[in-house]
Amino acid sequence: MFCIPPPPRPGAGRPPRRGGGGPPPVRNKGFRVTEVDERDLDQYTEIRALIEIPMVGRVTRIAAREDLEALRPVAEDIVRAAREHDLIGYLEADRLFHLTLLGLAGNERLVETVGELRKRSRLYGLTALDKSGGLVPSAEEHLELLDLMLAGDAKGAEKCMTRHLGHVRSLWAKGDRPTGE
Repeated sequence: MFCIPPPPRPGAGRPPRRGGGGPPPVRNKGFRVTEVDERDLDQYTEIRALIEIPMVGRVTRIAAREDLEALRPVAEDIVRAAREHDLIGYLEADRLFHLTLLGLAGNERLVETVGELRKRSRLYGLTALDKSGGLVPSAEEHLELLDLMLAGDAKGAEKCMTRHLGHVRSLWAKGDRPTGE
């Protein structure tokens, strides 16, 4: 979910072009950088919850134990990155964990959809959450979720995922804005 912050105003901080033609055009190689407002974040999070919470229950019931255990090193990477204040590593491992977990349901379109929702959502406040010590407990929820799933506790896994996704709009949203995470 690492997103690029919006670019500065075209020409800001640059000298005028020769001949007084104004600043050179800003080229962004085809990417459109947009602001994400609170309403967008709420809606993306709601859609993710509608998809991910019941899918965690389903995956708990259908996934092979070895497929779930294969996610443990990724969950541990999330915790390690949080403890080391490695936000890029945290975000990469978190994305890999969630999308791989959903992939165990066998629905590629679902994984693509959640991947797109994650790309559209900016994780505001992640830096502040890290500085306050709140990122490690959030990271450890990945291990808790995995343990519940391995125990076959679909309802417990759904509750854990509900709490975990709630951080996107509660704990994380309370931090510094915008950070571009």
